[in-house]
Amino acid sequence: MDFLFHTLQFSPSHRFFCPLSHSYSPELISSPLLHETMPASASASSTTATATATATVTAPNSDLLTRLSSPDSQVQLKALRELKNRIIGNRTKKLAFVKLGLVPAVAAILASTAQAHTRPDHDSNLLVQSAAALGSFACGFDAGVRAVLDAGACPNLLLLLSHPDDKVVDAGARSLRMIYQSNLAPKCDFLQDKNMEFLLSLLNSENENVNGLGASIIIHSCETMAEKKALCQAGVLKKLVSLLEGSPSQRDNSLESLATIMKNNDEAVSEFADCESGRALSSVIELTKDRNPRTRFLASTCLITIRNTSSCYLQDIGIKTKLVHLLLELHDDPGQVGDEAPFAFSSLISQKVDLQKLALEANAIDKLYNHLQKNHLHPKRFEGLLLALADLCSKLESCRSRFLSLQALNLVSEALIHDSSDVRTAACICLRCVSRSIKNLCAGNFMNEMIVPPLVRLLDDPSTSVQVAALSAVGNIVVDFTTHRSLFLQCGGVKQLVQLSRSMDSTLRLNALWALRNLMCLADYMCKQEIFMELTASSLASLISDPEPFVQEQALALVRNLVDGCMKSVELAFAEDGIILDAVGRQLQGASRDEIRIQGLYVLSNVASGIEVHKEAVMHQLVPEVDNGAQSLILKFLQSNESQLRIAAVWTIVNLTFPSSPDAFSRFIKLHNAGIVSQVKSMINDPCLDVKLRVRSALGQFTTFSDGSCLPLN
Repeated sequence: MDFLFHTLQFSPSHRFFCPLSHSYSPELISSPLLHETMPASASASSTTATATATATVTAPNSDLLTRLSSPDSQVQLKALRELKNRIIGNRTKKLAFVKLGLVPAVAAILASTAQAHTRPDHDSNLLVQSAAALGSFACGFDAGVRAVLDAGACPNLLLLLSHPDDKVVDAGARSLRMIYQSNLAPKCDFLQDKNMEFLLSLLNSENENVNGLGASIIIHSCETMAEKKALCQAGVLKKLVSLLEGSPSQRDNSLESLATIMKNNDEAVSEFADCESGRALSSVIELTKDRNPRTRFLASTCLITIRNTSSCYLQDIGIKTKLVHLLLELHDDPGQVGDEAPFAFSSLISQKVDLQKLALEANAIDKLYNHLQKNHLHPKRFEGLLLALADLCSKLESCRSRFLSLQALNLVSEALIHDSSDVRTAACICLRCVSRSIKNLCAGNFMNEMIVPPLVRLLDDPSTSVQVAALSAVGNIVVDFTTHRSLFLQCGGVKQLVQLSRSMDSTLRLNALWALRNLMCLADYMCKQEIFMELTASSLASLISDPEPFVQEQALALVRNLVDGCMKSVELAFAEDGIILDAVGRQLQGASRDEIRIQGLYVLSNVASGIEVHKEAVMHQLVPEVDNGAQSLILKFLQSNESQLRIAAVWTIVNLTFPSSPDAFSRFIKLHNAGIVSQVKSMINDPCLDVKLRVRSALGQFTTFSDGSCLPLN
């Protein structure tokens, strides 16, 4: 028999991140001032109030603007206090006052007062109140942050850090910290000496709020390895270690900053572990027992960062178990710690089977599921719980089985239609990981009308990250070749996938093709024909020649599955005058990656399993009739250093020379004359066992031909 090759691929990971498209890295100017100009297109994060969260601008509000603009400083002071008290914790009023234009008015008071010192005592009150009001606008509210930045307030807030009145310094530092909690805050370029000096001056300050500002700037701005190394060389890491012995606030700031600097930074981890003869690391371990949940959480995330960056540290089973139990315990916190705990837990167990086993033993799936059942979950917490469950189910069948036994899919199905795009994305990721189990898929207890239809609708979601995550889930779900595949087709999923395969976004094209590839795997001819008619031969040929190499690879893998099966399936490759085969041939000639050549060669191998006209078409691509002195493609592949390419090449030869084929001997002669038969013979002791086995099959077929005696098997 001839040999067919199809591909089935489960998603290896589940992380889909869509980073902000705006990255602000202005320099510190005329130290200690920060350049705060922000592009008008800067997008607010999920904390930004929507257009519906508006408040009526009443006459008293307009009067407030008038009083803030008063030449009487006493009137201004009272207005600032009133404004601050009205907006604290009230996002609706913040948005209303932003639209009314109060932020520039407050910033104007700050600017005029910060640069004039005629009445120090009174000026201090104005500075404190104006800074506090600006900080309140910025606190947890990106529209407020943008308004503060647009008003040019940052340079004047930085001036307050050198004010002789500690209350003014505190107010300025607190306000700046509120700003630096937002993604919209300006970046600090630590590679410039004056910026590094300014940062060190903040960390060396005796004022805790100023220390905290320095930590916030590190957490917000330190991203590249060059910046992390520069901070270590400047002594920032050692300074942060010294702050571990400071106040609770300084400890927390230090822990978070240390984690930022050490992330993916082996040198920094090594320096920290050796610092003070290991006492610094011991201090962080000890802080996991602190009474404050926030401190315990930050200490645990710091340890996770160390372990994830350098596997040689924190390998003790006791530490691992402690971190698992601690983070599960912190999920109970009703505030910010509880919101962030699932993300830290995911980071701890992601891609680590040993820790996932420990988590399962700690009853983690049941505990996370219980949290998921609570009403009115904050979107961030909801997202984190789903991602944590996804990580738990990403490797172990026992975890997936436990998840399904709890009927947790009902909650996941609800998350698919959540208002938050982050929650919808996380729900798709969770489905992706749970559906990696073929056992559960084929048992018929996994997918139903609660999951598939909303998942198909998410393929048209306005959020690209949701679409990508939905595609990844679909790619695993459609592996089932009965119920789920049929339901997916009925819901119009194929049309959506084909449409996404033509997207201008290469990530969407890639994932759509990957899903179509799995949908095509082992499908019957009717299913393949339906997909092919929707895709069209010309579109497939275009995708095979896509500018992105990874898209090319997936397109070829899709065609590989398309022509795997009956002769009618192979015939599909010859539609529109063989445009698909021609595209495959061009990729085999000029592909940039071996992975592309491997998929392309398996396409030809499957086509070569067909009738004589199919085999001759493959010969035309691999061993052209015209002798121009150039080495044939198939010979190049047989001599490749890539074992998978050699395997695919030998399989193709096996299919081309299958003895029962009428013209097999003629093709054998052509291969012999092109030096291919002798090359195959020389591979009898190939270092790759799979290659060696396939070579023996080929040589066995060669001996059936009348002149096979020219190929002794030694």
